[in-house]
Amino acid sequence: MPLDHRLTPEHEELRRTVEAFAHDVIAPKIGDLYERHEFPYEIVAEMGRMGLFGLPFPEEYGGMGGDYLALGIALEELARVDSSVAITLEAGVSLGAMPIYLFGSEEQKTEWLPKMCSGEVLGAFGLTEPGAGSDAGGTRTTAVRDGDEWVINGSKCFITNSGTDITGLVTVTAVTGRTADGRPEISSIIVPSGTPGFTVAAPYSKVGWNSSDTRELSFADVRVPLANLVGAEGRGYAQFLRILDEGRIAISALATGLAQGCVDESVKYARERHAFGKAIGDNQAIQFKLADMEMRAHMARVGWRDAASRLVAGEPFKKEAAIAKLYSSTVAVDNAREATQIHGGYGFMNEYPVARMWRDSKILEIGEGTSEVQRMLIARELGFSA
Repeated sequence: MPLDHRLTPEHEELRRTVEAFAHDVIAPKIGDLYERHEFPYEIVAEMGRMGLFGLPFPEEYGGMGGDYLALGIALEELARVDSSVAITLEAGVSLGAMPIYLFGSEEQKTEWLPKMCSGEVLGAFGLTEPGAGSDAGGTRTTAVRDGDEWVINGSKCFITNSGTDITGLVTVTAVTGRTADGRPEISSIIVPSGTPGFTVAAPYSKVGWNSSDTRELSFADVRVPLANLVGAEGRGYAQFLRILDEGRIAISALATGLAQGCVDESVKYARERHAFGKAIGDNQAIQFKLADMEMRAHMARVGWRDAASRLVAGEPFKKEAAIAKLYSSTVAVDNAREATQIHGGYGFMNEYPVARMWRDSKILEIGEGTSEVQRMLIARELGFSA
């Protein structure tokens, strides 16, 4: 496949539209919301009206009929300005709606996807547990059949979009049986918000992503119909591996946006800030920092677009997604650190966007597969086993 990742006219139009929205609508508002740890409901509603939550889904389910490349383009442009808004879209699409679209029944798709594509309802993906993060096979949450219902018990942690006023459901992974050799069989089950026994904790106090909703969930004899099973029983593990593979491309696009946003803010500051009688951007030391930052952002963009193009073409993309996620998250942290350094003392002040970017960058090396896990996946694709 030729490595030509120039955008089509349609994709470029989307990019420009989201770029303008991010600068005109998000940028003036997000700083105050972020410092107050408030979820950006009005911004999310407008994103819904723009169709961003429906970008990669067919029109028959209320989507825009686009592809995963379109989603990545939107995420990158949003994250150039703010990552809380970007991760709300990423989790709403990749983790909330995508499991239902890829594995759900026609009834589940018809019931949930139109509302999720419009942004009227957010979905969440309940995978991580206090004792099962990267080791997802260590899931302790259980779902037991009782007549025509599942009875769910357990807990989840670090779940994005799980407790907003517009959250409609959480797709939960749970052990529904055991294999002949005693290994857990994991299934995915839809739990609508407000189901008795389903408790959503208060939002976490986080280092970053302060306008994103992240919570702990608990399930105490939660009963949902057997029909809420997503896909085949016992296939939950395979399902969430596919979801995470795709999600890594989306996170890579988000990380690239943060890295590019650091360049944007630093170039502007380097032209405006004067010291010793000239703009600091006239100093070669600053120019070299900016050149390296731009180089890193550019190569991160090549990486996620390559992985997304392979996904859209129906080609294998697991290795490329892991490479893109690993590289772009590293780049985001590096660029955020350098942007803060270029801004000096002002980079440590929350009124400057780079302070927010610095706080937001580190989680990108952890969420949806740590950097260590990405290296394991790449090594496996090279033929090694751990």
